[in-house]
Amino acid sequence: MTLNIQISSMRVDGVLFDKDGTLFDFGATWNTWAAGAIRELAQDQPDLMGRIAQALEFDLAETRFHSTSPIIAETNREAAKRLVRVLPGQSVEEIEHFLMHSSTDAPLAPAVPLTPFLQDLSTRGLKLGVMTNDTEFGARSHLRTAGIEGHFDFIAGFDSGHGAKPDPDPLLAFAREMQLAPARVVMVGDSAHDLVAGRAAGMQTVGVLTGMAGRDELSALADVVLPDIGHLPAWLAS
Repeated sequence: MTLNIQISSMRVDGVLFDKDGTLFDFGATWNTWAAGAIRELAQDQPDLMGRIAQALEFDLAETRFHSTSPIIAETNREAAKRLVRVLPGQSVEEIEHFLMHSSTDAPLAPAVPLTPFLQDLSTRGLKLGVMTNDTEFGARSHLRTAGIEGHFDFIAGFDSGHGAKPDPDPLLAFAREMQLAPARVVMVGDSAHDLVAGRAAGMQTVGVLTGMAGRDELSALADVVLPDIGHLPAWLAS
């Protein structure tokens, strides 16, 4: 009886998560990976490493992305198109393939203990999904490594056939496949791309501060900005 009351009083029927910066802390996961990827792409040539880092807006000395880096929210294809300008002799397809496969070795840093968090949401009767501008291959690899792939009813990357954020189409695909009204879905993300897509889809939007964007950047696009996804259940039930 208590569970039924809790579910019926909640504000949503489904939660769609971004992956990087939302389920996983962006800096702790991707800064180390990026430094290694730059070194590998440049074959340890300092000048070329500098040019690659500049194209990615990555600070080699501090080993971190600048908060303005477009790579934070872009797809692998978009990142490859930036890199091909400074990597003569390589194609966009070759660079994209490298990014997709090397990123599976990124040192994942969950924003919160994810298994109990997701189990809690599932017991509330919610449909759960992931929509990332990473590839679906990369998304499933990371979720599987973290032991949480099976908790999601829907997993999509930019290459899954639904489009990429900030377009609303991949978010609406989640609502459609789960047979949910968009207004009863919340998009949870750490970037403007996530929240713009959520607003365009007619969904509720929640920003989290485990990515590179600050509260001021997210607050104009979000119904609420939370420190991390661990605060989401209380907001859903409020």
